[in-house]
Amino acid sequence: MIHFKAEIERFDSMGEKTGWSYVFIPANLANQIKPDCKVSFRVKGKIDLVEVLGMAVMPMGEGDFILALKSELRKKLKKEAGASVELSLEEDKDFKIEMPEDLEMCLSDEEHLMSNFLKQPKSHQNYYINWINQAKTETTRTKRLAMTVTAMHKKQDFGTMMRESKSKKL
Repeated sequence: MIHFKAEIERFDSMGEKTGWSYVFIPANLANQIKPDCKVSFRVKGKIDLVEVLGMAVMPMGEGDFILALKSELRKKLKKEAGASVELSLEEDKDFKIEMPEDLEMCLSDEEHLMSNFLKQPKSHQNYYINWINQAKTETTRTKRLAMTVTAMHKKQDFGTMMRESKSKKL
């Protein structure tokens, strides 16, 4: 487990990450958590006194990473951009996201749908699952399930599906 202090930062303009609050993890620290890793991975530990599990650490190039801090976590921390936090982190090797039963049923309707979903990188499978699970109403959940099925039919990763759905709204 590594321990360090960092400042909460916020992207003003960074494509899909615009508006995100995050903690920057330089390459030397990321390498201590998960040596020689260049792709996203999960961590657990504490930020200040708040326990965290399964948080995604995302690559930013040149071995550096960021840890995105959702508003719910920032509220628990009672901190926003510019505030300092103390982190104690290690790789979360136990983290697994279970496929929701309704998603499994939808993808099982046709063999190629489940196959295309399982061919997605694990991170994209998790993006889809988290996105579906975060729906606040049954209507939204149903819409997201339908969009996921369509995306699997088209063999789209999560980002491609989201960009296509946004372009249709414009």
